[in-house]
Amino acid sequence: MAANSPPRMVTVPGGRITLSDRRRLRSWDVDLAPFDIAVTPTTQAEYAAVVGEWPGETRGGLLPVDSVTWGEAIRYCNLLSERTDVAPAYRIDGEEVLLDDSSTGYRLPTEAEWEHACRAETIGARYGSLDAIAWYRDNSQEHSHEVGGKLPNGWGLHDTLGNVWEWCWDLLDPATYGTYRVLRGGGWFDEQWSCRASVRRGSHPTLRIEDVGFRVARGRAVAPPAGAASRDEDTPY
Repeated sequence: MAANSPPRMVTVPGGRITLSDRRRLRSWDVDLAPFDIAVTPTTQAEYAAVVGEWPGETRGGLLPVDSVTWGEAIRYCNLLSERTDVAPAYRIDGEEVLLDDSSTGYRLPTEAEWEHACRAETIGARYGSLDAIAWYRDNSQEHSHEVGGKLPNGWGLHDTLGNVWEWCWDLLDPATYGTYRVLRGGGWFDEQWSCRASVRRGSHPTLRIEDVGFRVARGRAVAPPAGAASRDEDTPY
């Protein structure tokens, strides 16, 4: 991607998605406006074109970028907005990051947006046969693969499951995990049960992990209601 070229994106229709927390026996609905989301995770070439760096130990322009912190993903979004003449979605003040939810700048998807986009109106654990749609431990040879090599979901999105986990905007569970942010989708080192539409994981926003990347979104963000419980990884789908 040239420095001023936007990533390839699709528009996801708005709707309502139900998120669940089996551990607390709680579920809640999130209403979503239409939004745009990248067809693939951000690649190493895309990241380098904007940031000027190649993080991680692997090298390959079409490989998903990995080993980026949540904060670095946020900064990439702002830089991408600036380079494509869009007002940035985030205001960064030291360690504090504020989202302008009316902005159309590039940003990380919310957790609800991510799951809504991943499911593409399906209701099962995943939108197709895992070997056909995802790189995971049984077929990845324990490394990442070029994006777009597996079948897309019904809305044309590749690699929402497997290849790399993806940072989302949301806090994982502030009461229990403090500033940890949500990761979604499973990665190349994960067993099949981690590559499901509902599985969530979290990490400290300053950590770099070799199977963690991100994809960008645009459009008005609609957050879940205040105080909504976090989802436990026991959720079957």
